[in-house]
Amino acid sequence: MQNLDALLIFARVAEMSSFTRAADSLGIQKGRVSAVIRQLEHDLGVPLLHRTTRSVQLTEDGRAFYTRACDLVAEFQELESMFAPNGALLRGKLRVDMPTELAQSVVVPALPQLMAAHPELELELSSTDRRVDLVQEGFDCVIRLGPIGDESLIARPLGKLRMINAASPGYLAQFGTPQSLEDLRSQGHRMVHYARTLGARPAGWEYPDGDGYAALALPGTMQFNNVQTYHAAGLAGVGLIQAGYSALAHHLADGTLVEILPDLRPEPLDAWLVVAHRRSLSQRVRTFIRWVEEVLAPYFD
Repeated sequence: MQNLDALLIFARVAEMSSFTRAADSLGIQKGRVSAVIRQLEHDLGVPLLHRTTRSVQLTEDGRAFYTRACDLVAEFQELESMFAPNGALLRGKLRVDMPTELAQSVVVPALPQLMAAHPELELELSSTDRRVDLVQEGFDCVIRLGPIGDESLIARPLGKLRMINAASPGYLAQFGTPQSLEDLRSQGHRMVHYARTLGARPAGWEYPDGDGYAALALPGTMQFNNVQTYHAAGLAGVGLIQAGYSALAHHLADGTLVEILPDLRPEPLDAWLVVAHRRSLSQRVRTFIRWVEEVLAPYFD
């Protein structure tokens, strides 16, 4: 077990190119990381890492050793969990990232259920709308919506997140409730635009068209690059919005938003559970996948 711990520490240093970041991600002291690597290099009789004041890089021997070390750690984790029942208690740290709105509206409210089942699990939950680097930032897994964007990652489909059209009651009282695409034009409706990069060309109002989806150009004088602010604009009556049902469900329930054109919903978003390597699928990750699939199921088409 001591040797396996050394392999795990070495692999984390190699992946994060930093003793400090590796120590932080593993929850141990930097001094222990340095001591373990020195001892490992002494036992093997070869340097595994090039150290400078700014970075840590693998040597040629280090690259070869890293590949085998990762395989051995993954094989041990698989062996360790081979006879563990699905309901076995999880221990140790799990670092996860997901979109902010998904975390706030769905996952975090359900966390007491997960922690009650696994009280010794140490969960580190990052919520951000940027694309994190799984390896450099030490994430065990991330939930992503839409395209993966990196073919080197291992992605498991979770489902398709339902998207809806919505507006505030005050907005609908002013402009009317559209019953068709033609109403969107004839009633003078406007939409709130969302773009990851401000100033980008608006995508338009998305709707199903035959076997695919098309976009209708609708006026709108406001554009936002933050999902939460985009939703707030819809709640304030700035215009029509198209967003994930998971984020808007409680607003629909309390009447602060109203779904419109339910037969013309935009294309659902693919949701993925992403890991950097197949060897990252530890018992903790596999259990988290099963749990999050159950939590998200009501919001999938």
